[in-house]
Amino acid sequence: MTEVRTVRVRFCPSPTGNPHVGMVRTALFNCAFARHHGGTFVFRIEDTDSLRDTERSYEDLLAAMRWLGLDWDEGPEVGGPYGPYRQSERRDLYEDVAQQLLDAGSAYHCYCTPEELDSRREAARAKGLPPGYDGHCRALSDSAIEEYVAEGRRPAVRFRMPSGEIAWDDLVRGPLSFDTEHVPDYVIVRANGDPLYPLVNPVDDAAMRITHVLRGEDLLSSTPRQIALYDALRDIGVAAGPTPQFGHLPYVMGDGNRKLSKRDPESSLNLYREQGYLPEGLLNYLALLGWSLPRGWPLPTDRPPPPGTDLSVDPAERERDVFAISELVAAFDLSRVNQNPARFDLKKCTAINADHIRWLPQDVLAEQLLPFLEAAGLQVDRPQLSAVVPLIAERITTLGEAESLVRFLFCSEEDFTVDPADAKVVADQGQVVLVAAMALAEAPEWTVAAIESALREAVIDGLGLKPRLAFTPLRVAVTGRRISPPLFESLELLGRERTLRRLGAARQ
Repeated sequence: MTEVRTVRVRFCPSPTGNPHVGMVRTALFNCAFARHHGGTFVFRIEDTDSLRDTERSYEDLLAAMRWLGLDWDEGPEVGGPYGPYRQSERRDLYEDVAQQLLDAGSAYHCYCTPEELDSRREAARAKGLPPGYDGHCRALSDSAIEEYVAEGRRPAVRFRMPSGEIAWDDLVRGPLSFDTEHVPDYVIVRANGDPLYPLVNPVDDAAMRITHVLRGEDLLSSTPRQIALYDALRDIGVAAGPTPQFGHLPYVMGDGNRKLSKRDPESSLNLYREQGYLPEGLLNYLALLGWSLPRGWPLPTDRPPPPGTDLSVDPAERERDVFAISELVAAFDLSRVNQNPARFDLKKCTAINADHIRWLPQDVLAEQLLPFLEAAGLQVDRPQLSAVVPLIAERITTLGEAESLVRFLFCSEEDFTVDPADAKVVADQGQVVLVAAMALAEAPEWTVAAIESALREAVIDGLGLKPRLAFTPLRVAVTGRRISPPLFESLELLGRERTLRRLGAARQ
């Protein structure tokens, strides 16, 4: 009878620089898988590289996960039964396990210098042989070891790969196998004593009872090593349970048919946060990089249908790209993860985010916009913000874009300026429009209907102009830009006094 294990997955980034959207996709799929199966999402920090890992990057990682809403069940700041969850705090464990592997004969000391390794690799290439480690120190005699020690060489520790075939049923790619003849013995502890990824990852997976490992396809070649090491850990009693099941997620590609890298601007998570992407919108798009909601998935019952939903389509045939994270969790199935590389499309990412902005209740959107407006130095009147939100929700694709649309409303008169690129429309013929628009001073009341009636009578009928020619100078004079919320609604919110003052200033 097959043992049913409670799902335990882990997300284990290294704190080296700005978080990457491909890394976020991995975290999202792990979190969704755990939540879907009622399992545990472990957040583990791989910070054993003292030369590259920084405390600032560690803090940024935690802040990014919190912002995204990818809350973890075990890990930093939360704790758990298998801590600590920073590998830099688990060094004693790695040293002990490495020694046990040496004692069991599953690992050995390697005294080769970097120069010797490079020389033998070049010689292998020249003969058309694989350039991997040649097993030079696999079976050193006692006298050879004594000579190396006498020279003062400090050995690294290499894992002894077993002979034969290593096979597994990949959760994404199906049955895979590697002949260990093509997997050389590899270093698990540097000569300076630093433990390396191929050791610490399986050791922690075993210690933390990880059942499923979902990670990027770029790590596929290291899986035979980890499976072999896991078997060795089980032999020495370090691993109590079965080897985790592996699933390798498709590459995220950038421009030029190459893998998206940290050097690509669109890979930076901080970029999206600073520009005002919603976490829900960004995660929705990242989920589409290799996965999709099943056709016919029911519409949510706790909120209106997503923007753009065609309700005339047979529900059983309906497909949609816009969904809530709760729907992703409910529908997440690894069988729907595509093996093919997924291309990151910034335009589609932004369009998905715009849909999520329109999907927000207007009071929630107002609260989301407030920090961006205040950061721009605007003195925001909350009732006015609530009133203007319906006017701009369809016009913005990120929260950061709102500032340019509503600045005219919340800046002081001293700080109000007309965009130089648009200023020419209020000159020359625009001046005639501005003069006629002063009829607004006699509008019987300051409502959208009264404002529209007064302007159409004075400018459209009075001057015989088409609406575009008539209203563009007014829009620029009052809001400072050609692009703004609807004109009549903008004037109503701005008020009669401020509107007339700006029309008068534009005439000068």
